[in-house]
Amino acid sequence: MKYFALSSLFAKILIVLFSTSLADLEHTREDFLQCLVTRLSPSTYNPQPIIYTPNNSPYYNVLNSSIQNHRFSSPFTPKPYVIVTPFTPTHVQNTVYCSEKHGMQIRTRSGGHDYEGLSYVSNVPFVVIDLRNLSSISVEVESKYAWVQAGATLGELYYRIGEKTGNLGFPAGDCHTVGVGGQIGGGGYGYLTRKYGLAADNILDAKVIDAKGRVLDRKSMGEDLFWAIRGGGPSSFGVVLAWKLRLVPVPPTVTVFDVRRNMEDNATRKFVHQWQLRANKVDDDLTIYITFQSNSSIDKKGNKKIILEAAVRATYHGGIDKLLQLMQEEFPELGLLRQECTEMRWVESFLYFNSFRNGESLDALLSRTSYFNLSSFKAKSDYVKKPIPDDVLEGMLRRLLEEEVGQARIDVFPYGGKMDEFSESTIPFPHRIGNLYMIHYLVNWQEEGNLTASKKHITWVRRLYNYMTPYVSKNPRATYLNFRDLDIGMNENEDGPTSTLDNIAKARIWGRKYFKNNFNKLIRVKTIVDPTNFFTYEQSIPPIVTH
Repeated sequence: MKYFALSSLFAKILIVLFSTSLADLEHTREDFLQCLVTRLSPSTYNPQPIIYTPNNSPYYNVLNSSIQNHRFSSPFTPKPYVIVTPFTPTHVQNTVYCSEKHGMQIRTRSGGHDYEGLSYVSNVPFVVIDLRNLSSISVEVESKYAWVQAGATLGELYYRIGEKTGNLGFPAGDCHTVGVGGQIGGGGYGYLTRKYGLAADNILDAKVIDAKGRVLDRKSMGEDLFWAIRGGGPSSFGVVLAWKLRLVPVPPTVTVFDVRRNMEDNATRKFVHQWQLRANKVDDDLTIYITFQSNSSIDKKGNKKIILEAAVRATYHGGIDKLLQLMQEEFPELGLLRQECTEMRWVESFLYFNSFRNGESLDALLSRTSYFNLSSFKAKSDYVKKPIPDDVLEGMLRRLLEEEVGQARIDVFPYGGKMDEFSESTIPFPHRIGNLYMIHYLVNWQEEGNLTASKKHITWVRRLYNYMTPYVSKNPRATYLNFRDLDIGMNENEDGPTSTLDNIAKARIWGRKYFKNNFNKLIRVKTIVDPTNFFTYEQSIPPIVTH
Protein backbone atom coordinates (compact mmCIF):
# COMPACT_ATOMS: atom_id res chain seq x y z
CA MET A 1 0.00 0.00 0.00
CA LYS A 2 2.86 2.33 0.82
CA TYR A 3 4.39 1.61 -2.60
CA PHE A 4 1.04 2.32 -4.28
CA ALA A 5 0.64 5.59 -2.36
CA LEU A 6 4.16 6.74 -3.24
CA SER A 7 3.59 5.84 -6.91
CA SER A 8 0.34 7.79 -6.96
CA LEU A 9 1.99 10.76 -5.32
CA PHE A 10 4.88 10.64 -7.81
CA ALA A 11 2.42 10.48 -10.72
CA LYS A 12 0.54 13.50 -9.38
CA ILE A 13 3.78 15.44 -9.05
CA LEU A 14 4.68 14.61 -12.65
CA ILE A 15 1.25 15.74 -13.86
CA VAL A 16 1.60 19.04 -11.99
CA LEU A 17 5.11 19.61 -13.33
CA PHE A 18 4.05 18.71 -16.88
CA SER A 19 1.00 20.97 -16.69
CA THR A 20 3.10 23.81 -15.32
CA SER A 21 5.63 23.31 -18.09
CA LEU A 22 2.91 23.40 -20.77
CA ALA A 23 1.42 26.51 -19.21
CA ASP A 24 4.82 28.22 -19.14
CA LEU A 25 5.42 27.24 -22.75
CA GLU A 26 2.07 28.59 -23.86
CA HIS A 27 2.68 31.81 -21.95
CA THR A 28 6.07 32.16 -23.64
CA ARG A 29 4.50 31.62 -27.03
CA GLU A 30 1.83 34.22 -26.37
CA ASP A 31 4.45 36.74 -25.27
CA PHE A 32 6.52 35.97 -28.37
CA LEU A 33 3.54 36.39 -30.69
CA GLN A 34 2.58 39.66 -29.00
CA CYS A 35 6.13 40.89 -29.50
CA LEU A 36 5.93 40.08 -33.21
CA VAL A 37 2.49 41.60 -33.65
CA THR A 38 3.61 44.80 -31.95
CA ARG A 39 6.73 45.12 -34.07
CA LEU A 40 5.53 43.70 -37.38
CA SER A 41 1.91 44.79 -37.63
CA PRO A 42 0.77 46.00 -41.07
CA SER A 43 0.96 49.74 -41.70
CA THR A 44 0.50 52.16 -44.55
CA TYR A 45 4.13 51.45 -45.47
CA ASN A 46 3.70 47.70 -45.15
CA PRO A 47 0.06 46.71 -45.84
CA GLN A 48 0.75 43.02 -46.48
CA PRO A 49 0.42 40.49 -43.66
CA ILE A 50 3.74 38.88 -42.82
CA ILE A 51 2.85 36.86 -39.69
CA TYR A 52 1.18 33.47 -40.12
CA THR A 53 0.04 31.17 -37.30
CA PRO A 54 -1.93 27.89 -37.46
CA ASN A 55 -5.00 30.01 -36.73
CA ASN A 56 -4.60 31.81 -40.09
CA SER A 57 -6.03 29.98 -43.08
CA PRO A 58 -3.01 30.75 -45.35
CA TYR A 59 -0.57 29.27 -42.77
CA TYR A 60 -0.43 25.77 -44.23
CA ASN A 61 -0.33 27.05 -47.80
CA VAL A 62 2.69 29.18 -46.94
CA LEU A 63 4.36 26.36 -44.99
CA ASN A 64 3.83 23.66 -47.61
CA SER A 65 4.59 25.82 -50.65
CA SER A 66 8.36 25.44 -50.22
CA ILE A 67 8.56 21.91 -48.82
CA GLN A 68 10.47 19.95 -51.44
CA ASN A 69 10.84 16.74 -49.39
CA HIS A 70 7.46 15.28 -48.43
CA ARG A 71 9.05 13.23 -45.67
CA PHE A 72 8.57 16.41 -43.65
CA SER A 73 5.04 17.37 -44.66
CA SER A 74 3.08 14.78 -42.70
CA PRO A 75 0.65 15.79 -39.89
CA PHE A 76 3.14 14.33 -37.41
CA THR A 77 6.02 16.58 -38.48
CA PRO A 78 6.66 19.38 -35.93
CA LYS A 79 5.33 22.68 -37.25
CA PRO A 80 6.58 26.23 -36.64
CA TYR A 81 4.68 28.24 -34.08
CA VAL A 82 4.86 31.21 -36.42
CA ILE A 83 5.92 31.82 -40.02
CA VAL A 84 7.25 35.30 -40.81
CA THR A 85 7.58 36.42 -44.44
CA PRO A 86 9.58 39.66 -44.16
CA PHE A 87 9.59 42.37 -46.81
CA THR A 88 12.41 44.43 -45.28
CA PRO A 89 15.58 43.84 -43.25
CA THR A 90 13.83 45.54 -40.31
CA HIS A 91 11.24 42.76 -40.28
CA VAL A 92 14.04 40.22 -39.93
CA GLN A 93 15.73 42.25 -37.21
CA ASN A 94 12.51 42.45 -35.20
CA THR A 95 11.93 38.71 -35.58
CA VAL A 96 15.44 38.02 -34.31
CA TYR A 97 14.82 40.39 -31.39
CA CYS A 98 11.55 38.74 -30.36
CA SER A 99 12.94 35.24 -30.82
CA GLU A 100 16.00 35.95 -28.69
CA LYS A 101 13.93 37.67 -26.00
CA HIS A 102 11.38 34.86 -25.68
CA GLY A 103 13.55 31.80 -26.31
CA MET A 104 12.29 30.77 -29.76
CA GLN A 105 14.66 29.12 -32.22
CA ILE A 106 14.86 30.46 -35.75
CA ARG A 107 14.77 28.47 -38.98
CA THR A 108 15.58 30.44 -42.14
CA ARG A 109 14.08 29.23 -45.42
CA SER A 110 14.95 30.29 -48.93
CA GLY A 111 13.89 27.64 -51.45
CA GLY A 112 13.16 24.73 -49.12
CA HIS A 113 15.46 22.27 -50.88
CA ASP A 114 17.46 21.40 -47.76
CA TYR A 115 17.60 17.61 -47.74
CA GLU A 116 16.68 17.06 -44.10
CA GLY A 117 14.03 19.79 -43.85
CA LEU A 118 16.06 21.84 -41.38
CA SER A 119 14.75 25.16 -42.69
CA TYR A 120 11.21 24.37 -41.60
CA VAL A 121 11.39 21.54 -39.02
CA SER A 122 12.55 21.47 -35.39
CA ASN A 123 11.79 19.50 -32.24
CA VAL A 124 11.77 22.64 -30.07
CA PRO A 125 9.52 25.75 -30.24
CA PHE A 126 10.59 27.63 -33.37
CA VAL A 127 9.74 30.30 -35.91
CA VAL A 128 10.36 30.12 -39.65
CA ILE A 129 11.68 33.21 -41.39
CA ASP A 130 10.63 32.57 -44.97
CA LEU A 131 12.63 34.91 -47.22
CA ARG A 132 10.43 34.55 -50.32
CA ASN A 133 9.62 38.28 -50.37
CA LEU A 134 13.28 39.29 -50.08
CA SER A 135 14.06 38.29 -53.65
CA SER A 136 15.14 41.41 -55.53
CA ILE A 137 18.02 41.15 -58.01
CA SER A 138 20.15 43.96 -59.41
CA VAL A 139 22.51 43.15 -62.29
CA GLU A 140 25.36 45.53 -63.17
CA VAL A 141 26.62 44.43 -66.58
CA GLU A 142 29.50 46.89 -66.96
CA SER A 143 30.88 46.17 -63.48
CA LYS A 144 30.17 42.42 -63.84
CA TYR A 145 28.44 41.90 -60.53
CA ALA A 146 24.93 41.41 -59.16
CA TRP A 147 23.28 41.89 -55.79
CA VAL A 148 20.74 39.15 -55.13
CA GLN A 149 18.58 38.85 -52.03
CA ALA A 150 18.71 35.47 -50.33
CA GLY A 151 15.05 34.63 -50.98
CA ALA A 152 15.47 34.60 -54.76
CA THR A 153 15.69 31.30 -56.64
CA LEU A 154 18.42 30.28 -59.07
CA GLY A 155 15.88 30.47 -61.88
CA GLU A 156 15.06 34.07 -61.00
CA LEU A 157 18.76 34.91 -60.85
CA TYR A 158 19.51 33.36 -64.24
CA TYR A 159 16.47 35.08 -65.76
CA ARG A 160 17.58 38.51 -64.53
CA ILE A 161 21.12 38.00 -65.77
CA GLY A 162 19.85 36.73 -69.13
CA GLU A 163 17.50 39.66 -69.68
CA LYS A 164 20.41 42.07 -69.23
CA THR A 165 23.18 40.30 -71.15
CA GLY A 166 24.04 37.16 -73.08
CA ASN A 167 27.72 37.36 -72.19
CA LEU A 168 27.66 36.90 -68.41
CA GLY A 169 26.61 34.06 -66.12
CA PHE A 170 27.04 32.74 -62.60
CA PRO A 171 28.45 29.33 -61.55
CA ALA A 172 25.66 27.76 -59.49
CA GLY A 173 23.33 24.75 -59.80
CA ASP A 174 20.88 23.90 -62.54
CA CYS A 175 17.61 23.34 -60.60
CA HIS A 176 15.64 26.56 -61.07
CA THR A 177 13.63 26.38 -57.81
CA VAL A 178 16.63 26.10 -55.48
CA GLY A 179 16.99 29.13 -53.22
CA VAL A 180 20.03 31.33 -53.68
CA GLY A 181 20.59 31.63 -49.93
CA GLY A 182 20.99 27.93 -49.28
CA GLN A 183 22.84 27.14 -52.52
CA ILE A 184 25.63 29.65 -51.89
CA GLY A 185 25.71 29.01 -48.15
CA GLY A 186 26.75 25.38 -48.69
CA GLY A 187 29.04 25.87 -51.69
CA GLY A 188 26.97 25.69 -54.87
CA TYR A 189 28.07 23.31 -57.65
CA GLY A 190 27.03 23.54 -61.31
CA TYR A 191 27.99 23.30 -64.98
CA LEU A 192 30.31 26.33 -64.70
CA THR A 193 32.17 25.10 -61.62
CA ARG A 194 35.02 23.38 -63.43
CA LYS A 195 35.73 26.67 -65.20
CA TYR A 196 35.06 29.25 -62.46
CA GLY A 197 34.70 27.43 -59.15
CA LEU A 198 31.72 27.20 -56.83
CA ALA A 199 29.01 29.79 -56.33
CA ALA A 200 30.55 30.50 -52.91
CA ASP A 201 33.95 31.09 -54.55
CA ASN A 202 32.45 33.99 -56.47
CA ILE A 203 31.00 36.10 -53.66
CA LEU A 204 32.25 39.67 -53.32
CA ASP A 205 30.16 40.89 -50.38
CA ALA A 206 27.14 39.99 -48.29
CA LYS A 207 24.60 41.49 -45.91
CA VAL A 208 23.94 39.53 -42.72
CA ILE A 209 21.86 40.06 -39.60
CA ASP A 210 23.71 38.74 -36.56
CA ALA A 211 22.46 37.58 -33.15
CA LYS A 212 22.46 41.20 -31.92
CA GLY A 213 20.17 42.24 -34.76
CA ARG A 214 22.83 44.28 -36.56
CA VAL A 215 22.95 44.45 -40.37
CA LEU A 216 26.55 43.75 -41.34
CA ASP A 217 28.36 43.93 -44.66
CA ARG A 218 31.79 42.50 -45.49
CA LYS A 219 33.63 45.45 -43.98
CA SER A 220 31.68 45.57 -40.73
CA MET A 221 31.44 41.80 -40.21
CA GLY A 222 35.16 41.23 -40.79
CA GLU A 223 36.93 38.70 -42.99
CA ASP A 224 36.52 35.75 -40.60
CA LEU A 225 32.73 35.86 -40.62
CA PHE A 226 32.72 36.63 -44.35
CA TRP A 227 34.86 33.51 -44.81
CA ALA A 228 32.54 31.38 -42.66
CA ILE A 229 29.25 32.17 -44.40
CA ARG A 230 30.58 31.23 -47.85
CA GLY A 231 30.16 27.47 -47.74
CA GLY A 232 30.09 27.00 -43.97
CA GLY A 233 26.32 27.05 -43.52
CA PRO A 234 25.52 30.72 -42.79
CA SER A 235 22.42 29.94 -40.68
CA SER A 236 24.86 28.96 -37.90
CA PHE A 237 25.99 32.59 -37.75
CA GLY A 238 23.01 34.76 -38.66
CA VAL A 239 20.46 35.48 -41.37
CA VAL A 240 21.95 36.29 -44.76
CA LEU A 241 19.87 38.96 -46.47
CA ALA A 242 21.76 39.30 -49.74
CA TRP A 243 24.87 38.26 -51.67
CA LYS A 244 27.02 40.30 -54.04
CA LEU A 245 28.01 37.99 -56.90
CA ARG A 246 30.94 38.11 -59.27
CA LEU A 247 29.50 37.47 -62.72
CA VAL A 248 31.65 35.43 -65.11
CA PRO A 249 31.94 35.50 -68.92
CA VAL A 250 29.96 33.00 -70.99
CA PRO A 251 30.00 32.64 -74.79
CA PRO A 252 27.02 33.68 -76.95
CA THR A 253 26.39 29.99 -77.70
CA VAL A 254 26.63 26.88 -75.56
CA THR A 255 25.88 23.32 -76.66
CA VAL A 256 23.95 20.87 -74.49
CA PHE A 257 22.97 17.25 -74.74
CA ASP A 258 20.99 14.77 -72.65
CA VAL A 259 21.25 11.23 -73.98
CA ARG A 260 20.28 7.80 -72.64
CA ARG A 261 22.49 4.76 -73.02
CA ASN A 262 21.86 1.15 -71.98
CA MET A 263 24.39 -0.06 -69.40
CA GLU A 264 24.18 -3.55 -70.92
CA ASP A 265 25.98 -2.22 -73.99
CA ASN A 266 29.71 -2.79 -73.85
CA ALA A 267 30.38 0.62 -75.39
CA THR A 268 28.47 2.35 -72.57
CA ARG A 269 30.49 0.50 -69.94
CA LYS A 270 33.69 1.55 -71.69
CA PHE A 271 32.44 5.15 -71.73
CA VAL A 272 31.79 5.09 -67.97
CA HIS A 273 35.24 3.60 -67.39
CA GLN A 274 36.82 6.36 -69.49
CA TRP A 275 34.68 9.02 -67.79
CA GLN A 276 36.16 8.05 -64.43
CA LEU A 277 39.65 8.54 -65.84
CA ARG A 278 39.13 11.69 -67.91
CA ALA A 279 36.04 13.71 -66.87
CA ASN A 280 38.04 15.78 -64.36
CA LYS A 281 40.87 16.39 -66.84
CA VAL A 282 39.07 17.39 -70.05
CA ASP A 283 38.74 20.95 -71.31
CA ASP A 284 37.06 22.91 -68.51
CA ASP A 285 34.57 24.27 -71.05
CA LEU A 286 33.00 20.79 -70.96
CA THR A 287 31.16 19.36 -67.93
CA ILE A 288 29.53 15.93 -68.19
CA TYR A 289 27.18 14.58 -65.52
CA ILE A 290 25.98 10.97 -65.46
CA THR A 291 22.82 9.74 -63.77
CA PHE A 292 22.47 5.98 -63.38
CA GLN A 293 18.90 4.79 -62.98
CA SER A 294 16.69 1.78 -63.65
CA ASN A 295 13.99 1.94 -66.30
CA SER A 296 11.48 -0.41 -67.84
CA SER A 297 11.38 -1.37 -71.50
CA ILE A 298 9.39 -3.75 -73.70
CA ASP A 299 11.35 -6.36 -75.66
CA LYS A 300 10.45 -7.67 -79.12
CA LYS A 301 8.21 -10.31 -77.59
CA GLY A 302 6.24 -7.73 -75.63
CA ASN A 303 7.73 -8.67 -72.29
CA LYS A 304 8.52 -5.99 -69.73
CA LYS A 305 12.18 -5.78 -68.80
CA ILE A 306 14.00 -3.64 -66.22
CA ILE A 307 17.22 -2.19 -67.55
CA LEU A 308 19.96 0.04 -66.22
CA GLU A 309 20.44 3.32 -68.04
CA ALA A 310 23.09 5.98 -68.00
CA ALA A 311 21.59 9.42 -68.58
CA VAL A 312 24.49 11.53 -69.80
CA ARG A 313 24.01 15.32 -69.60
CA ALA A 314 26.50 17.98 -70.54
CA THR A 315 27.11 21.64 -71.23
CA TYR A 316 29.89 22.74 -73.56
CA HIS A 317 30.83 26.40 -73.85
CA GLY A 318 31.11 26.52 -77.59
CA GLY A 319 29.43 25.23 -80.77
CA ILE A 320 28.41 21.73 -81.86
CA ASP A 321 31.34 21.18 -84.22
CA LYS A 322 33.96 21.74 -81.54
CA LEU A 323 32.02 19.67 -79.02
CA LEU A 324 31.73 16.70 -81.39
CA GLN A 325 35.43 16.90 -82.11
CA LEU A 326 36.25 16.99 -78.40
CA MET A 327 33.89 14.10 -77.59
CA GLN A 328 35.40 12.00 -80.38
CA GLU A 329 38.85 12.60 -78.93
CA GLU A 330 37.94 12.01 -75.28
CA PHE A 331 34.83 9.80 -75.18
CA PRO A 332 34.26 8.10 -78.56
CA GLU A 333 32.55 5.21 -76.73
CA LEU A 334 29.49 7.40 -76.07
CA GLY A 335 28.86 7.64 -79.82
CA LEU A 336 27.43 11.15 -79.51
CA LEU A 337 25.51 12.22 -82.62
CA ARG A 338 25.03 15.72 -84.02
CA GLN A 339 21.24 15.40 -83.78
CA GLU A 340 21.56 14.71 -80.05
CA CYS A 341 23.13 18.14 -79.46
CA THR A 342 21.46 21.54 -79.31
CA GLU A 343 22.98 25.01 -79.48
CA MET A 344 21.41 27.73 -77.35
CA ARG A 345 22.12 30.69 -75.11
CA TRP A 346 23.62 29.97 -71.69
CA VAL A 347 20.46 31.08 -69.86
CA GLU A 348 18.32 28.82 -72.06
CA SER A 349 20.31 25.78 -70.93
CA PHE A 350 18.49 26.00 -67.59
CA LEU A 351 15.17 25.62 -69.37
CA TYR A 352 16.64 22.54 -71.06
CA PHE A 353 17.92 20.90 -67.88
CA ASN A 354 14.64 21.58 -66.06
CA SER A 355 12.78 19.74 -68.85
CA PHE A 356 11.30 22.86 -70.47
CA ARG A 357 11.92 21.68 -74.04
CA ASN A 358 8.69 22.53 -75.83
CA GLY A 359 9.35 26.13 -76.69
CA GLU A 360 8.62 27.57 -73.24
CA SER A 361 9.73 31.13 -72.68
CA LEU A 362 12.33 32.11 -70.12
CA ASP A 363 9.43 33.08 -67.87
CA ALA A 364 9.33 29.42 -66.82
CA LEU A 365 12.47 30.07 -64.79
CA LEU A 366 10.51 32.48 -62.60
CA SER A 367 8.20 29.76 -61.30
CA ARG A 368 8.92 28.66 -57.73
CA THR A 369 7.12 25.37 -58.35
CA SER A 370 9.43 22.50 -59.18
CA TYR A 371 8.79 20.71 -62.47
CA PHE A 372 9.92 17.47 -60.83
CA ASN A 373 7.80 15.73 -58.20
CA LEU A 374 10.48 14.76 -55.71
CA SER A 375 7.94 13.36 -53.25
CA SER A 376 9.66 11.85 -50.20
CA PHE A 377 13.37 11.25 -50.50
CA LYS A 378 16.61 10.44 -48.70
CA ALA A 379 20.08 11.11 -50.09
CA LYS A 380 23.77 10.74 -49.28
CA SER A 381 26.99 11.77 -50.98
CA ASP A 382 30.62 10.74 -51.36
CA TYR A 383 33.86 11.96 -52.90
CA VAL A 384 36.00 9.71 -55.09
CA LYS A 385 39.78 10.11 -55.24
CA LYS A 386 40.67 6.92 -57.14
CA PRO A 387 38.67 5.35 -59.97
CA ILE A 388 36.22 2.78 -58.64
CA PRO A 389 37.02 -0.72 -59.96
CA ASP A 390 34.65 -1.81 -62.72
CA ASP A 391 33.34 -4.80 -60.75
CA VAL A 392 32.55 -2.58 -57.75
CA LEU A 393 30.83 -0.09 -60.01
CA GLU A 394 28.75 -2.96 -61.41
CA GLY A 395 27.85 -3.99 -57.85
CA MET A 396 26.83 -0.41 -57.01
CA LEU A 397 24.60 -0.16 -60.06
CA ARG A 398 23.02 -3.61 -59.58
CA ARG A 399 21.55 -2.30 -56.36
CA LEU A 400 19.39 0.03 -58.44
CA LEU A 401 17.60 -3.08 -59.74
CA GLU A 402 16.46 -4.22 -56.33
CA GLU A 403 12.69 -4.41 -56.50
CA GLU A 404 11.99 -2.72 -53.16
CA VAL A 405 14.06 0.35 -53.97
CA GLY A 406 11.28 2.26 -55.72
CA GLN A 407 12.65 5.18 -57.72
CA ALA A 408 16.36 5.64 -57.17
CA ARG A 409 19.32 7.10 -58.94
CA ILE A 410 23.05 7.62 -58.56
CA ASP A 411 24.50 10.86 -59.92
CA VAL A 412 28.18 11.52 -60.54
CA PHE A 413 29.57 15.06 -60.96
CA PRO A 414 33.12 15.65 -62.25
CA TYR A 415 35.65 17.84 -60.47
CA GLY A 416 39.00 19.13 -61.72
CA GLY A 417 39.58 22.33 -63.64
CA LYS A 418 39.29 25.45 -61.49
CA MET A 419 38.45 23.34 -58.44
CA ASP A 420 42.06 22.12 -58.38
CA GLU A 421 43.34 25.70 -58.12
CA PHE A 422 41.69 26.61 -54.79
CA SER A 423 43.26 25.58 -51.51
CA GLU A 424 41.11 23.62 -49.06
CA SER A 425 40.98 26.61 -46.71
CA THR A 426 40.02 29.33 -49.22
CA ILE A 427 36.46 29.05 -47.91
CA PRO A 428 34.95 26.44 -45.54
CA PHE A 429 34.14 24.13 -48.48
CA PRO A 430 37.31 21.96 -48.56
CA HIS A 431 36.70 19.38 -51.31
CA ARG A 432 39.21 20.51 -53.91
CA ILE A 433 42.31 19.03 -55.56
CA GLY A 434 42.54 15.25 -55.50
CA ASN A 435 38.83 14.62 -56.01
CA LEU A 436 37.92 12.99 -59.31
CA TYR A 437 34.20 13.33 -58.82
CA MET A 438 31.33 13.44 -56.34
CA ILE A 439 28.64 10.75 -55.97
CA HIS A 440 25.05 11.56 -55.05
CA TYR A 441 22.85 8.62 -53.99
CA LEU A 442 19.12 9.33 -53.92
CA VAL A 443 15.95 7.32 -53.41
CA ASN A 444 12.44 8.76 -53.55
CA TRP A 445 9.01 7.30 -53.07
CA GLN A 446 5.36 8.30 -53.24
CA GLU A 447 3.84 6.85 -50.05
CA GLU A 448 3.53 10.04 -48.03
CA GLY A 449 3.25 9.45 -44.31
CA ASN A 450 3.91 5.70 -44.69
CA LEU A 451 6.59 5.04 -42.07
CA THR A 452 7.11 1.44 -43.22
CA ALA A 453 7.81 2.59 -46.77
CA SER A 454 10.12 5.34 -45.54
CA LYS A 455 12.11 2.91 -43.40
CA LYS A 456 12.45 0.46 -46.29
CA HIS A 457 13.78 3.05 -48.73
CA ILE A 458 16.03 4.78 -46.22
CA THR A 459 17.51 1.40 -45.26
CA TRP A 460 18.28 0.76 -48.92
CA VAL A 461 20.27 3.95 -49.42
CA ARG A 462 22.14 3.38 -46.14
CA ARG A 463 23.16 -0.10 -47.26
CA LEU A 464 24.34 1.26 -50.59
CA TYR A 465 26.37 3.91 -48.77
CA ASN A 466 27.93 1.25 -46.52
CA TYR A 467 28.79 -0.90 -49.55
CA MET A 468 30.79 1.97 -51.06
CA THR A 469 32.85 2.63 -47.90
CA PRO A 470 36.14 1.05 -49.09
CA TYR A 471 36.12 2.84 -52.46
CA VAL A 472 35.58 6.50 -51.55
CA SER A 473 37.46 9.20 -49.63
CA LYS A 474 38.79 8.34 -46.18
CA ASN A 475 39.99 10.04 -42.98
CA PRO A 476 37.49 11.61 -43.16
CA ARG A 477 34.95 10.08 -45.48
CA ALA A 478 33.91 13.43 -46.94
CA THR A 479 30.43 14.59 -47.88
CA TYR A 480 28.83 17.73 -49.34
CA LEU A 481 27.05 20.14 -47.00
CA ASN A 482 24.31 20.92 -49.53
CA PHE A 483 23.48 17.20 -49.52
CA ARG A 484 22.86 17.40 -45.78
CA ASP A 485 22.71 14.01 -44.04
CA LEU A 486 21.60 13.72 -40.42
CA ASP A 487 22.73 10.09 -40.32
CA ILE A 488 26.29 11.34 -39.99
CA GLY A 489 27.39 11.23 -36.39
CA MET A 490 24.31 9.35 -35.22
CA ASN A 491 25.63 5.80 -35.50
CA GLU A 492 29.28 6.32 -36.20
CA ASN A 493 32.26 7.79 -34.43
CA GLU A 494 35.79 7.82 -35.73
CA ASP A 495 37.21 8.60 -32.29
CA GLY A 496 35.23 6.37 -29.90
CA PRO A 497 31.72 5.90 -28.48
CA THR A 498 29.49 8.93 -29.03
CA SER A 499 27.90 8.58 -25.61
CA THR A 500 31.11 9.69 -23.89
CA LEU A 501 31.68 12.77 -25.99
CA ASP A 502 30.65 16.36 -25.38
CA ASN A 503 28.70 18.32 -27.99
CA ILE A 504 31.73 19.68 -29.79
CA ALA A 505 33.39 16.27 -29.93
CA LYS A 506 30.20 14.79 -31.39
CA ALA A 507 29.96 17.65 -33.84
CA ARG A 508 33.49 16.96 -35.04
CA ILE A 509 32.25 13.67 -36.48
CA TRP A 510 30.03 15.38 -39.05
CA GLY A 511 32.04 18.62 -39.03
CA ARG A 512 35.18 16.93 -40.36
CA LYS A 513 33.18 15.21 -43.09
CA TYR A 514 31.63 18.44 -44.34
CA PHE A 515 34.54 20.81 -43.68
CA LYS A 516 37.67 18.75 -42.88
CA ASN A 517 40.18 20.94 -40.97
CA ASN A 518 38.13 24.07 -41.68
CA PHE A 519 35.72 22.95 -38.96
CA ASN A 520 38.13 24.19 -36.28
CA LYS A 521 38.09 27.72 -37.69
CA LEU A 522 34.30 27.64 -38.04
CA ILE A 523 34.02 26.86 -34.32
CA ARG A 524 36.32 29.78 -33.50
CA VAL A 525 34.27 32.17 -35.65
CA LYS A 526 31.03 30.92 -34.11
CA THR A 527 32.40 31.46 -30.60
CA ILE A 528 33.21 35.07 -31.41
CA VAL A 529 30.06 36.10 -33.30
CA ASP A 530 27.42 33.98 -31.51
CA PRO A 531 28.84 32.77 -28.17
CA THR A 532 25.39 32.04 -26.69
CA ASN A 533 24.55 29.78 -29.65
CA PHE A 534 21.36 31.65 -30.51
CA PHE A 535 21.50 30.44 -34.13
CA THR A 536 21.38 26.71 -33.51
CA TYR A 537 19.91 23.64 -35.18
CA GLU A 538 20.85 20.04 -35.88
CA GLN A 539 24.41 20.08 -37.24
CA SER A 540 24.87 23.82 -36.70
CA ILE A 541 28.38 24.98 -35.85
CA PRO A 542 28.77 24.90 -32.04
CA PRO A 543 30.61 27.57 -30.05
CA ILE A 544 33.25 26.72 -27.48
CA VAL A 545 31.42 26.85 -24.16
CA THR A 546 33.31 28.81 -21.52
CA HIS A 547 32.50 28.73 -17.81
